[in-house]
Amino acid sequence: MTLTIYVPRDAAALSLGAEKVAEAIAQEVAKRGLDARIVRNGSRGMFWLEPLVEVEIGGKRIGYGPMKARDVPALFDAGLAEGGEHQLCLGEVENLPFLKEQTRLTFARCGITDPLSLEDYEAHGGLRGLCRAIGMAAADIVKDVTDSGLRGRGGAGFPTGIKWKTVLDAPGDRKYIVCNADEGDSGTFADRMIMEGDPFVLIEGMAIAGLATGATKGFVYTRSEYPHAIAAMTEAVEIARKAGILGASVLGSGKAFDMEIRTGAGAYVCGEETALLNSLEGKRGIVRAKPPLPAHKGLFNCPTVINNVISLASVPVILDKGAAFYRDFGMGRSRGTIPLQIAGNVKHGGLYETAFGLSLGDIVDRIGDGTATGRPVKAVQVGGPLGAYFPRALFDTPFDYEFFAAKDGLIGHAGIVVFDDTADMLKQARFAMEFCAVESCGKCTPCRIGSTRGVETADKIARGIEPEKNRVLLADLCNTMKFGSLCALGGFTPYPVMSAMTHFPEDFSPIPLIEAAE
Repeated sequence: MTLTIYVPRDAAALSLGAEKVAEAIAQEVAKRGLDARIVRNGSRGMFWLEPLVEVEIGGKRIGYGPMKARDVPALFDAGLAEGGEHQLCLGEVENLPFLKEQTRLTFARCGITDPLSLEDYEAHGGLRGLCRAIGMAAADIVKDVTDSGLRGRGGAGFPTGIKWKTVLDAPGDRKYIVCNADEGDSGTFADRMIMEGDPFVLIEGMAIAGLATGATKGFVYTRSEYPHAIAAMTEAVEIARKAGILGASVLGSGKAFDMEIRTGAGAYVCGEETALLNSLEGKRGIVRAKPPLPAHKGLFNCPTVINNVISLASVPVILDKGAAFYRDFGMGRSRGTIPLQIAGNVKHGGLYETAFGLSLGDIVDRIGDGTATGRPVKAVQVGGPLGAYFPRALFDTPFDYEFFAAKDGLIGHAGIVVFDDTADMLKQARFAMEFCAVESCGKCTPCRIGSTRGVETADKIARGIEPEKNRVLLADLCNTMKFGSLCALGGFTPYPVMSAMTHFPEDFSPIPLIEAAE
C-alpha cells in the first residue's frame, strides 16, 4: 500500500525550510525503496509547527513538527509508516486543540488537499456550489448571498449581496469581477494561504459571482511579493479552463466566464479599490473620486464587482449548504466565519477560522497563548497598519464589526498583531504616520501632507519639544486626515495614532529636553 506523506508548499512553511525537508524525505524514500508519494499541500495555519509533515495512516493524518531536514532520517528509523514514536510526533493533526476548536468553512480544504488536484478538490466538496448556481436565476444567487449575511472580508465590511445586486441591475454589455488579492496589511496572510493552499475555491467563487451578475470576465489582482500564490493561481486557472470550469460554457451551462491573474508592483494604495482599477487599466495607481461607484462604472468604465479573496472564497460554501447554514454562525450583523490571522509577539501565531463573537482577550490569551517573549501583553493592533491599538482594558470586546467600531477600532482584514510591554506606543504612532507618508498616492492633501506633518510632530513629542502643544496638533492632524482624505489610507491612519495617544498617554509624555539636560 502506497504511503502518503504531506509536506506543505505554503510560503510560510517554505520560509522555514519545507523545501529542504521535502527533498530529504524524497531521498529517504528512494534510499529505503519505499512505496510512497509526497503531496505538497497548503499550510494548516499553525506556523509555530511549520514545516509540519503529515503521514496518512489508516485514514488518519499523523503530524510531525516543526521538522528540519536533519530530523528526517531518524523519523524514518522510528517507523514513519506505522506512526512510530518520535520526539516531534504530534499525534492526529485533526485533534490538535488549535485545529479542533475551529469552524473551518472557507478554509475547509486548506492544508488537507493537493492545491492543484481538481480531483482532490471535488472529493472534498468542491464545485457543489457552482453546480447549484448554474441551475439558478442570477437574482436567486444574489439573494442567497444577501440572505447569508456575508460582508466584505477585505476590511470595509460592506454587504456582499448588495454590491452584487447593484452590478446585476446596472445596464451594460460588459461586466467584470475583480478579486482584490493585494494583501498588503502587516500581520495578514489569509488571502495568500487560500491562493496557495486552495486556489480552486477562489476560482469557483469568482465563477459564481460572474453567473450572479452577468459578468463574463474576471481578474485576480495580486502583488509581486506573492510569487508562490501567483504560480499556484496561474496553474489552477489553466487546469480549471481545461476542465470546462472556465471558458465559453461554464460546466456545459452555455454561460461564459473566464479569468486572468494580474500582478501589481506592490503599492499599498492599490489595495484601495479604485486605485486597483487604475493599476489594472495600466494607469498610475491613484485613488479615483466617487461617485461614480465601481459597481456602476468600474474597470474600463463598466459595472464591476470588487471583492476580497476571502469574500469570494466564502461564496461556494454558501451556495452549497445554503444561506441559512452560513448565517447561523456569528453574532449581530457579523455573520458567518472570519479567518483570524494571529501574528506579532505571540506564542501560537497562525490562521484560526471561527465564527464572529470571540472576545479579543480569548483570541490573544487562549488561542495565541500570550506573548512569545513571556512578557505581559501591552497592546494588540487589529486591522493591519491602519488598525487601532487595543489595551488589555478592552480585551472583552467581541470580534464583531459594530462592537469594534463602537470602541473606535476596525476589524479590517482580521489581522491581529500582539505587542508586549516593551513596545513604545509613541514610536508605533510615528510609524503609522510614516507608513502613510511613504505609501500615499499623493492625490489628496490631507493624506499627502498630513502624514508628513504627523511624522514631524511625533518626533517633536519624542524630543520633548512643547509636548502638550504638539499632542494637540497631532490630534488635530488626525481629525483632518480622517474626514478630509479621499480614501481609507489617509482616513484610517488616525486610528492607530489616536488609539495609542488615548490608551497609552504615558508613552507620549517624555522628559522635556530642559529637564533631561539638568
